[in-house]
Amino acid sequence: MTQLAFTRRGTGAPLVLLHPLGLSRRVWDPIMPALTELFDVIAVDLPGFGDSKPMPEHVTPTPAALAACVASFLDDLGITTPHVAGNSLGGWVALELAALRPVASLALLSPAGLWLGKTPRYCRITLGGQRFLARRLGGVLSRLVASRSGRLIVLGQTHGHPTRVHPAYARVEIRELGTCAGFDATMKATLPLAYQAGSPVAAPVTVAFGTRDLVLLPRQSRHVERLPFGTHVVSLPGCGHVPMPDDPDAVAALIVRVAARAPVAPPPSSSEAARAPVAPPAVQRSAEPRPGLTRRSRGA
Repeated sequence: MTQLAFTRRGTGAPLVLLHPLGLSRRVWDPIMPALTELFDVIAVDLPGFGDSKPMPEHVTPTPAALAACVASFLDDLGITTPHVAGNSLGGWVALELAALRPVASLALLSPAGLWLGKTPRYCRITLGGQRFLARRLGGVLSRLVASRSGRLIVLGQTHGHPTRVHPAYARVEIRELGTCAGFDATMKATLPLAYQAGSPVAAPVTVAFGTRDLVLLPRQSRHVERLPFGTHVVSLPGCGHVPMPDDPDAVAALIVRVAARAPVAPPPSSSEAARAPVAPPAVQRSAEPRPGLTRRSRGA
């Protein structure tokens, strides 16, 4: 099984973070300080992204296969029932992970896979175009994001507030999107697929879309009826497809609220027990975000 690179910080109940297609665990940097105050946070590089090697050539990197790799990784760490948060592809992988092993909660930020049939052409063109530009014009784009106007141009489709994104963060995104070894194979593997709900998920599930998400269009890629029964659907006002740098406080607070809905705190893993012999602080509830339209439940 492919070895996964990861960053682990904080103490408390385990929380696994799964990144979007083409990026890495560094996408979570804006909210790591807030989360590590409450959780044992494990930010993972999926196979073929960041510092993780691609899956073997004979393995097709579908979301289910990526989830199986994450499940094996968690077994190796001795983590049994983590909270999980995922963005875009990471949200789809989180759903597949919940079908393989118990999770304490799922926070899905603009998850991919909620379309009917195969991946919509708009998404294919958007993602493929971003990859092409990052590979061919990465140096130019990296210079452009030094200015506010440049960030508006380069990041306007993926971020709700491009001018809030730090230039260094933007340059990391551009470099990773242009150089990651797993992009092409993973995108090809997902094109003919859509998320298919299997057995019920016992854990609380919340899905959140940014009100400025220009990657997953509402009528094409937000079929929330495909999600597990009882999923809460909310919005992240002013946020784009990658919401963490748009509003770090709101995104961190959402993940905390979703975790607080877990019926009971998950038992500590063997590794977590060794890391934190004293009881972790309780996760506190906070005010509900402004809910979006939903055919399911409201709130986080």
